[in-house]
Amino acid sequence: MAAQPRIHPGDLEAGSSAAPLVSRAAVNSEKGDRPLPSPHHAVPLPHAKPTKPKKKSHCCRCLCWTICLLILFVVLLAASAGVLYLVFQPKAPNYTVDRLRVTAFNTTPDGAAAFAVAAAFNVAVTATNPNKNIGIFYEERNHLSILYQGTSLCEGSFPAFYQGHRNTTVLTVAMAGNATVGVAEITSLMAQQQAGGVPLVFRGSVPVRIKFGALKLWKVRFIVTCDLVVNALTVGDSLRIQSSRCGFKFRM
Repeated sequence: MAAQPRIHPGDLEAGSSAAPLVSRAAVNSEKGDRPLPSPHHAVPLPHAKPTKPKKKSHCCRCLCWTICLLILFVVLLAASAGVLYLVFQPKAPNYTVDRLRVTAFNTTPDGAAAFAVAAAFNVAVTATNPNKNIGIFYEERNHLSILYQGTSLCEGSFPAFYQGHRNTTVLTVAMAGNATVGVAEITSLMAQQQAGGVPLVFRGSVPVRIKFGALKLWKVRFIVTCDLVVNALTVGDSLRIQSSRCGFKFRM
């Protein structure tokens, strides 16, 4: 039998130097693959963009502060009003229409379905301030009117004056005006005069300033409405007021 060739260690060393090893990275590059990253190679991270302050949060803070200030203002205003009420104990003024005198009341036809009415009244109004520590300044640019079935017959105004504590003032106001009234309203007025009961409405809108002690407050408006029933609208005589009911309210 032929002897087997022996392989010496020197031949292995020579063979290893003659045939260099091919790295895995080279093989991958030959195949077109991306080289594997080295375990010691640091992968760069994307830089974070700097965040800008949000305008929305700033607006929300401003809105919250504004709401808080408004709430605080309302609370302080309510507390001040409560203190004034406890100290001064305000009472509503009283108004009555005591006398009504017709100085002119003429009706002339104005077309087929209406009448022109020219009226003039003298009205005595009593204003009473029942408060012991509160005064009332009645100012100009007030408006008074007498109405029949919603139509203003005449108008006038109060003079400007100051009403002191627990004071009663009687004002006589001259009122005049012209109106156009329908035939049906004139017919109803004539029937009511014959029956002895004509309904009228006295209405006043007066700007005033309230004085609490030495403190003079802002302007408000007194609204007075009196439902009247008189016996007739006869010129030259003082009318007899059969019933009178007055209401009062104020507006800021």
